[in-house]
Amino acid sequence: MRKALLHLKKADPVLRGLIEQIGPYAIEFLEPDFATLVKAIIYQQLSGKVASVIFDRLAAAAGDGNLTPAAVLKLRPRKMRALGLSRQKIAYIRDLAARTQSGELDFAALLDLHDEAVCQRLTSLKGIGTWTVQMFLIFGLRRLDVLPSADLGIRAAVRKAYGFAELPRPSEIEELARKWRPYCTVASWYLWRSLEEKAGL
Repeated sequence: MRKALLHLKKADPVLRGLIEQIGPYAIEFLEPDFATLVKAIIYQQLSGKVASVIFDRLAAAAGDGNLTPAAVLKLRPRKMRALGLSRQKIAYIRDLAARTQSGELDFAALLDLHDEAVCQRLTSLKGIGTWTVQMFLIFGLRRLDVLPSADLGIRAAVRKAYGFAELPRPSEIEELARKWRPYCTVASWYLWRSLEEKAGL
């Protein structure tokens, strides 16, 4: 990680300031499994705090807190709705559970795929878009060069740190990030942390 931090600090004075202000890189990884992808689905278009509460409720309702496909499929949709999940997300999560339980989706097989291949595989599933896959790549598969340029938190952090008058477009962030590669994940983590202590991470 020292190599990544040295690269970012040398390549971008603004990021250098954030890194020195925030301190050591301390991303909290998750397992590259079903529960982590469910968590990413729940976090879609919600604040981190709200999504965290809903995910914890779902994990608790699953029985012993171990969120497995079988545990999800045992829950009635009405019960899942009472936990705070929208009807759409219930459909997405149940579909994911069924495909995982049947073996159609093999999480272990994702470990050896390139980022683009993981994205192709997961976005073929119901309710899983690019942002959701990016969160899984970052926090589950621990990939170092992921840039969630459409993420509202990233856009807000870039606006604040780089002095944009308005929220930058994803294309503007991608242009800015050319000098961050191959460590866009690390840059993204510092941008998220620049907004708040945990930033829903």
